[in-house]
Amino acid sequence: METVFTKICAGEIPSTKIYEDDMCVVILDINPIHKGHSLVISRNPYPSMGKCPEDVLSHMICIAKKVEAKQREVLGCDGSNILINNDPASGQEVPHIHIHVIPRYQNDGLKFGFTHEKYTDGQMADFGAKLHL
Repeated sequence: METVFTKICAGEIPSTKIYEDDMCVVILDINPIHKGHSLVISRNPYPSMGKCPEDVLSHMICIAKKVEAKQREVLGCDGSNILINNDPASGQEVPHIHIHVIPRYQNDGLKFGFTHEKYTDGQMADFGAKLHL
């Protein structure tokens, strides 16, 4: 399967690469939430986290950790969002697994637009039992 990210990994589409190895490529996002917002992209186009082999996913998380540390060192950010949009229902636009590493700053005014639900009596225990690993 070909995606915009396979083209970026192959050098067919220009990008600002900040890291690459045999499993992944890290680029700066062209539409950053904050400057330095990076994407850790698998070289192979796994459409979602569930389809990505564990060794690749683990490696990508380790690289995201290094990117985040570099952002703190160089950009002086106070925190980060590490984010995987997994399948279209979550907002994933490119069907190719990638991890967003977004530098965050104290009082930057950004908030994710999630709303929160509440469990009814006994419902949390039911969900816990169903989701128990």
